[in-house]
Amino acid sequence: MTRSAAVWLPWPPSVNHYWGTRGKARFIGAKGKAFRASALLAWNALRVQGFGNARLSVAVAAYPPDRRARDLDNILKAALDGLQHARAYEDDSQIDRLIVDRGEVRKADAGLLVTITG
Repeated sequence: MTRSAAVWLPWPPSVNHYWGTRGKARFIGAKGKAFRASALLAWNALRVQGFGNARLSVAVAAYPPDRRARDLDNILKAALDGLQHARAYEDDSQIDRLIVDRGEVRKADAGLLVTITG
């Protein structure tokens, strides 16, 4: 049986702001930790069961905060890792299909609508 869940996430930090470095060590920085906490709250608010280790299809509709040029692939790392942290699924390597669309600018409520099907 196939099921889906859609979750709204705030606009994620770019990969450059998601990670921090200290010497040769890399770690999730403050903006990354804050985004992961937001993803956890958003997923838990759905009150749905996670997808476990099922094979997944993920569709992301990205609604940016402004018209600046942005690489859509740069927003995926934080979003997918955040949902993994929230236990929407065990590992983002389960994703067999990933679709990303850019939506209209939403200055007041920029974010991502992520639909997971498994």
